Amino acid sequence: MSTYTGTVTPGGTPDTRELQHLIITKVAVDEKMSNNCYVLRCRATDEQVLIDAADDAETLLGILGDSGASKIITTHQHWDHHRALKAVADATGAIVVAGEADAAAITEQTGTPVDDAVTHGDLIEFGNVRLKVIHIVGHTPGSIALLYDDPDGTPHLWTGDSLFPGGVGNTFGDADAFVSLINDVEDRIFGTLPDETWFYPGHGNDSQLGVERPHLKEWRERGW
Repeated sequence: MSTYTGTVTPGGTPDTRELQHLIITKVAVDEKMSNNCYVLRCRATDEQVLIDAADDAETLLGILGDSGASKIITTHQHWDHHRALKAVADATGAIVVAGEADAAAITEQTGTPVDDAVTHGDLIEFGNVRLKVIHIVGHTPGSIALLYDDPDGTPHLWTGDSLFPGGVGNTFGDADAFVSLINDVEDRIFGTLPDETWFYPGHGNDSQLGVERPHLKEWRERGW
């Protein structure tokens, strides 16, 4: 029986979840920002991808080990999610993936070219695993969520800073951006995925869509 909780702290022990086809390792980096980074490993081939090389390249490379990473996916352009991108990409030779509308900003901020600028509905493949890209506009123009629709279990979703337990991501007082974000989260996440979907955010603890779904109206009415 899995003991995975998804509760991690910077400098603490990573937490690992084993699915039938995929192994997920979650680690938190940077005591101030407490960013979550995720290593996904295909059980059949041992090929790995990293979601958000947020900071602390040494820790991330240690988790990746000798298998390295074939791809590094950055969920959005904000500085705290890609501080280790260049170091990890240089060390592993990984293909750098990001949402098309954020790609130029990520390259400008990190000096690292985005090799694969993805859009809504695209697939990111590694080993026998496929992640579907969900474009969510609001927190940034090119934020992406990543869906693993487990053929032998429940869906798993990495949401970056677009969705957290208790609400959507920060839109920094921009009312139009908030409406865009809550609309996309409702339509493209809650409108298409079941309650048992487990989601993994860019900071803090995980949750399930069914836990958050009853609060969507409340989030929209409060405006954040």
